Amino acid sequence: MKSKLLAATGIAAVAAAALTGCSGGEPEASCTNEIVNPEATQVSVWAWYPSFEAVVDLFNESHDDVQICWTNAGQGNDEYTKFSTAIEAGSGAPDVIMLEAEVLSSFSIRDALVDLSEYGAGDVAADYTEGAWKDVSSGDAVYAIPVDGGPMGMLYRQDILDEYGIPVPTTWDEFAAAAQALKDAGAPGVLADFPTNGRAYNQALFAQAGSVPFEYDNAKPTEIGIEVNDQGSKDVLAYWQGLVDQGLVATDDAFTADYNTKLVDGSYAVYIAAAWGPGYLGGLSDADADAVWKAAPVPQWDPANPVQINWGGSTFAVTSQAKDPEAAAIVAKEVFGTEEAWKIGIEEAALFPLWKPVLESDYFRDLEYPFFGGQQINKDVFLPAAAGYTGFTFSPFQNYAYDQLTEELFAMVEGEKDSAAALDDLQASLEQYATEQGFTLN
Repeated sequence: MKSKLLAATGIAAVAAAALTGCSGGEPEASCTNEIVNPEATQVSVWAWYPSFEAVVDLFNESHDDVQICWTNAGQGNDEYTKFSTAIEAGSGAPDVIMLEAEVLSSFSIRDALVDLSEYGAGDVAADYTEGAWKDVSSGDAVYAIPVDGGPMGMLYRQDILDEYGIPVPTTWDEFAAAAQALKDAGAPGVLADFPTNGRAYNQALFAQAGSVPFEYDNAKPTEIGIEVNDQGSKDVLAYWQGLVDQGLVATDDAFTADYNTKLVDGSYAVYIAAAWGPGYLGGLSDADADAVWKAAPVPQWDPANPVQINWGGSTFAVTSQAKDPEAAAIVAKEVFGTEEAWKIGIEEAALFPLWKPVLESDYFRDLEYPFFGGQQINKDVFLPAAAGYTGFTFSPFQNYAYDQLTEELFAMVEGEKDSAAALDDLQASLEQYATEQGFTLN
């Protein structure tokens, strides 16, 4: 059973490699940063945040007893593969690791993460929103400390919509009407893109219509409920299939070089984005110098009962290989636990804070963004979206589930099956996979 559950994570385990870390009191060559107090307990950290070295330096300068030894071990799945290798080898993992919230269950089921409720996580729970804390918890266990989130909004080219006399859509019906109006006007681009490889993006769209695809609790690690073909998800996907079939949206893969170009050259008039999207846009080269970008709330199905959604979010977890879990927990709780650290994260790394002392501050609320013509996009869009997000439950094989979702959506846009069949086939494939890996279906 254990071997099946290890396979169920959907994260590739490759041959063991010598992945060096840091040990207490002895600087290691793998440290990217300077160790200020060499005699202090050192905690190795893997993370890929932009501008993170300045945050690490700030922590090390303000802590006499604990020091961070930081390494960028790769982004996303590159880091996860290395972590998986270390889990299989029984050594080589860092003390603290940056993980996206969606993969926490995939690693906690492998006993790779420490339950931080035993190391003072409850002392900082009130510093985070309900949704952020739910994303890192399972029952009474807490497997990570939240860092940044991805409440969603709509970034749009005001100049393009104005050119064609199209109002900013506030509902999905208005969104479809805007897409049709743009096509009817003979615009060279389309309103937006529907990426079949959107993964968490696509799942967020379903969640807005009430989708709860998984029921899972680490306290019962071999049991799972799966419902990815609920009526809400089918309604949402039928909506997007209609837009695709009418040529009103593109179906380009997200985060390719071509996609990045189209985000900023006017090929798409709208970018449905997470709160990190403005930073992503601003960092792309070859942007149209004459573009006028604005931000608005994500369109709603029922404007009288708005539902806020989230795309992505990262955490710091303590690994089961940590040499000093108590010291590692201090790092996880405190590395982004000051206003000074968060000003670096916000202004230099475009992170959206989940730490309430900054999240709820006047500074963050009133921050003006030059890329959006000085608009206070946090106050206008992303803070209300974050406040309305209540959390999400991911599966312990989330990467596999996303890969299967991508295959089904691609088959749909290629005309091989309709939206309802795509979700029914997804349901069947996930049920089969879960059963094969030793899970009991609820």
